[in-house]
Order: sequence, then structure tokens, then C-alpha cells
Amino acid sequence: MRYMADENGILYLCATPIGNLGDVSERCLEILKSVDLIAAEDTRRTLQLLNHFGITKALTSYHEHNKKAKGEYIVKLLKEGKNVAQVSDAGTPAISDPGEDLVRLCIENGITVTSVPGPVAGITALILSGLPTGRYAFEGFLSVNKRHRHEHLNAVKNDPRTLIFYEAPHKLKTTLSDMRSAFGGERRIALARELTKVHEEIIRTTLDGAVEYYEEKPPRGEYVLVIEGAKPETAGDEECFWSNMTVAEHVERYISEGMDSKAAIKAAAVDRNVPKREIYSEYHKTK
Repeated sequence: MRYMADENGILYLCATPIGNLGDVSERCLEILKSVDLIAAEDTRRTLQLLNHFGITKALTSYHEHNKKAKGEYIVKLLKEGKNVAQVSDAGTPAISDPGEDLVRLCIENGITVTSVPGPVAGITALILSGLPTGRYAFEGFLSVNKRHRHEHLNAVKNDPRTLIFYEAPHKLKTTLSDMRSAFGGERRIALARELTKVHEEIIRTTLDGAVEYYEEKPPRGEYVLVIEGAKPETAGDEECFWSNMTVAEHVERYISEGMDSKAAIKAAAVDRNVPKREIYSEYHKTK
């Protein structure tokens, strides 16, 4: 299906398989065949997908390190009436992916953006985890900076929602150790790898169990970590410290504990169960 548009082209965000090539949709293949250009996070990996389905199409790289210059180039083509498909390494573009910036740039330039939905590693892992799926928060990758990583974990440690993180194998053991320190060893976790592939593996355990497991076994492959949210009674205990505070006092309390203002605002928003923008606006009124 082709969407109607003005003289500009259309940016199609095409979800591609996270493992099993049979998961690609017919519509995705049709779009990949019909567009003028495919912008790929990893052209080599995308070329494997295209070759498997007999698709010959012009490719250009679009990734974290060239997204500014290449984004401007892609928008220029779209303004010339060219249609472009954007794909990530695997799964849905714009989720922990530079496609987020391309979407924003296209919207700013009045260019139509549409999604060709399909696999998402985080949601696939969530529904296989056995943990609550009614409310969840996608947290993406943790920073490699130790302080920022600790601030991030501290900001969500009392969130009652199920938490979803992505992690690379070489950082997994450090991440699990940091999570155990922030959340406690009894917090349940599901570690998913090789999703949709022949050797798909879901390890359902606690953070204590996960740390112990990977002391003996080296991590392999990319991971999705699905972590149980804070218990309601735990969240209730934590609320008492800020219940009589103003928003500014609440944020300043976290800053005094070592968080930067951005992390402190996020933590206060989680505590109060309100959007971050509300906390940001209220906090900065006092500055």
C-alpha cells in the first residue's frame, strides 16, 4: 500500500526480523521493493535480508555516528519526492535507535512519516518473561558512565511497573551487579537472548540468581532484561519521605544524594506518578 502525499516523499519505518527471517511481513517486503532508497543502521546486515528475499535496492548507511549529516541528506531526498525506508539492525526503528532523530527531523520539515510495524525485541521478551505486562516502562540501554548508570537505576528502583532494558554481552555482568545493588537481590528478572532463533533462551530467576549464573557462564549475544517492578508496599514506604515536600524540595533531595537535575526530575516524576514535563516545569518555576 502506498500513502498519498504532497510533492514530498514518505519515510517508512520498516520493522525487520529480530532473528527468524520468516517474521518479516509481506507489507514490509513490498515497501522495501518499492522505495527509492533504504537507510540502514548496518548496510551489511540489511543486505543479507535483501539478498534472502531477492530484493535489489540502493542502500545508504544511517547510524549514531553519521545521523546529523546523513539525516539532512535523507530529508533532502524526501523533499525531492523520493521515498525512503529506514531500518535498524533488527526490530523496529526509532526504539533505542537513531531513527528517533530522523523521525523528528522529518516532522520538523513537514514530511510524512509512517510505520510498517513488526517485531520488537523488548515486547517479545516482556510477553515471554512471565512478569506483569499491564504496565511497563522501556528504559533502553544504560549509560557506560558509572555515575549516570547508577543515577538511572536509582531513578527507577521504586517504579512499580515492569522494567525493560537492553544490554550487550560484554557489559551484562556489570549491569546485573549494579541492578542487584539498586533493586535488591530478590527482585525477579527474565534474561532473553537469541529471540525467535533456534537457540532462543529465556532465563527466569532473581537478580541474585542471575549474578551467580553468569559468574559461571560467559554471556553470549544481545540481551533483553525484563525486571519486576517495585512491590507496592516498598513504593509506599518510599513515598513518605516526600509526601510533605514541594516539587522543588523533592527534586533537590535527589540532587543532594548525587543525581544530576535531569535524573532527579525523572525520579520525582516516578515517585509522584506524573509526566516528567510537569515536574520539570514546576521545578524550574522556582529557579
